[in-house]
Amino acid sequence: MNRQRIVALAWKEWREIIRDRLFFALAFVVPTMLMLLFGYGLTLDVENLPFAVVDYDRSAASRDYAYRFISSRYFAFQGYADDERAVDGLLAGNQVRMVLVIPPRFDERLTRGEAAPVQVLIDGTFPERTQTSMGYVAAINSAVSLDRMAQALSRVRGIPLAEARGRVQPVRLEVRYLYNQSVQSIWSLAPKLIMLIMMLSPPFLTAVGVVREKESGSIFNIYSSTVSPGEFLLGKLAPYVAISIANAMFLWLLATTLFGAPFKGDPLFFAFATVLYVICTTGIGLVISMLVQTQVAAMIVASIVSIIPAVLYSGVLLPLPSLSPAASVLAHALPPMYYTNIVVGCFLKAVSWHALWLEVVVLAAYAVGLFGLGYLLFTKRPAS
Repeated sequence: MNRQRIVALAWKEWREIIRDRLFFALAFVVPTMLMLLFGYGLTLDVENLPFAVVDYDRSAASRDYAYRFISSRYFAFQGYADDERAVDGLLAGNQVRMVLVIPPRFDERLTRGEAAPVQVLIDGTFPERTQTSMGYVAAINSAVSLDRMAQALSRVRGIPLAEARGRVQPVRLEVRYLYNQSVQSIWSLAPKLIMLIMMLSPPFLTAVGVVREKESGSIFNIYSSTVSPGEFLLGKLAPYVAISIANAMFLWLLATTLFGAPFKGDPLFFAFATVLYVICTTGIGLVISMLVQTQVAAMIVASIVSIIPAVLYSGVLLPLPSLSPAASVLAHALPPMYYTNIVVGCFLKAVSWHALWLEVVVLAAYAVGLFGLGYLLFTKRPAS
């Protein structure tokens, strides 16, 4: 290996990157834009759900029941409707996502100690959002029922209301949320977005950067020179690895400052794991560039190879335990899942080598394997 040749090739590649405005934007601007777009546009929190109320009873009890939903931060009250037919258009037009229907004689039935049915109409076009909304409804309804039972018991037995509440609810559930106490989805999503963007950008840049040498014909200068394959690959890929590492650190800064995600882990461990992951994803781009001949083909293959694993098999949107056995095997065979465990562990769980050493070993093996495969596929005497 000639160090001067590697540095010269790396400097040449760097100058080409900064001279090409489009490629410069892809290298430095697009990752930040993706972080901002996904960070602000992608959320799993279900809050301010627009809903309307159809109150056939119009009593103090029905108004109190409806107010439990109106005062909740999870629902956004849009007003009362005269009947159910009036809200059909609101549901169909997405003006409301839920309708609370309180039947006649609601107050009368409660006063007599009878069950008072209440109907809830929920837009089911988003199943996960619907299930979460139904959980909110069930929780509020359960709280109202317990309050009514406690008030009735307090009146009948002549005991304090606090004691009555304890009797009607002998088993009291106390929930503590670990690692993400405020249960904000952005705290979990922001670290995973680093994984996602670093799975998209480096393979794309590397594949296009190497293939354009083939497409322009400048690769023949390398073929006819004394530069070895190893020197060419190191010099060619070094700028892309450096750019991707800088982008990853800047994305970390956005995640912690702009989106407020807490970072509790070891910065050195995180930086080391990130470098390994960037080398892995750059190696994916290298292998792609060895298999295709045009930039268009490189972009298409890089997009398919990077987007699908990063979104579907990494745990960003779907929990890995919920995957089918075949999908789970595929997820464990790809790098994104391992780096996702690392970023979540470093950001939220304050874990390091003792818990994540296997993920680091797997990423290191991927890095060596991908670059080794790229080296074997590259030859200075291609078949004509």
